[in-house]
Amino acid sequence: MRIWVPTAEVAQALAGLPEGAVDVVPGGGPLPAGSGEVGFYVPSFFPDPPAVGEVLRRLPALRVVQTLTAGVDKLQPYIPPGVTLCNARGAHDASTAEWVVAAMLAALRDFPYFAREQAADRWSYRHTGTLAGKTVLIVGYGSIGAAVERRLAGFEVTVRRVARRARDGVAAVTELPGLLPEADVVVILAPVTTETIGMVDAAFLARMKDGALLVNAARGSLVVTGALADEVRKGRLLAAADVTDPEPLPPGHQLWQLPGLFITPHVAASTPLSTARSLALVRAQAARWLAGEPRK
Repeated sequence: MRIWVPTAEVAQALAGLPEGAVDVVPGGGPLPAGSGEVGFYVPSFFPDPPAVGEVLRRLPALRVVQTLTAGVDKLQPYIPPGVTLCNARGAHDASTAEWVVAAMLAALRDFPYFAREQAADRWSYRHTGTLAGKTVLIVGYGSIGAAVERRLAGFEVTVRRVARRARDGVAAVTELPGLLPEADVVVILAPVTTETIGMVDAAFLARMKDGALLVNAARGSLVVTGALADEVRKGRLLAAADVTDPEPLPPGHQLWQLPGLFITPHVAASTPLSTARSLALVRAQAARWLAGEPRK
């Protein structure tokens, strides 16, 4: 059985595995020989879902698709029956959580404003907000949410947690309307589902208190772009986003010019640490597959 991976870096991470043959197949163009023997497939970090789907349909022996990302929503519709889709849950927790906390600090301490002033050679003194004393509401409290909370220890904040279902210390999503008005910072980390797409709409944002900060490190589709732009443009809310809808954000889009919105181009998990951990996870998963053990 063969393993197809998108880059030489991933292939190097699998070096020395028993049995199996690893081929680097970056995508695009005709498929190399041996496609009928491929049982384990790793798409690229930012895959083109339709193109991946076309490849998957031509792999009759395929059993496992292992992503390098935690989110798999864009690939799910293209997974053939009988094929197991595995994500990289946990590999990007530290990097994404670090981005979330950095984004909070940058937005509340006005770092984007001061960066613009520095670029213009202006010494523009002014007071800023702080993270200390704030209530942080994490919407979508999973492994990344827990990693964010650990990194907030010492910042003198109160953390509230929301997930799909209630559990000890975590409120159910049905309680969200009552929690939003008390939060100074709302962090979106929910997965993409039919229930979460567009969940941060005009009504959601209207429940947030004046001056609150929205941080989106999940997917752009969870936030209604026009509704967020309206609130930020009015100056009622601040926002920081690593993801947008549309994505990539095209030149001239209204979000680029909103002074209360801090944007990074989907880089929260683009770190050496995330890369190393995702490659280690792929190796472990491939080893389990070759040994006939269940994937995690």
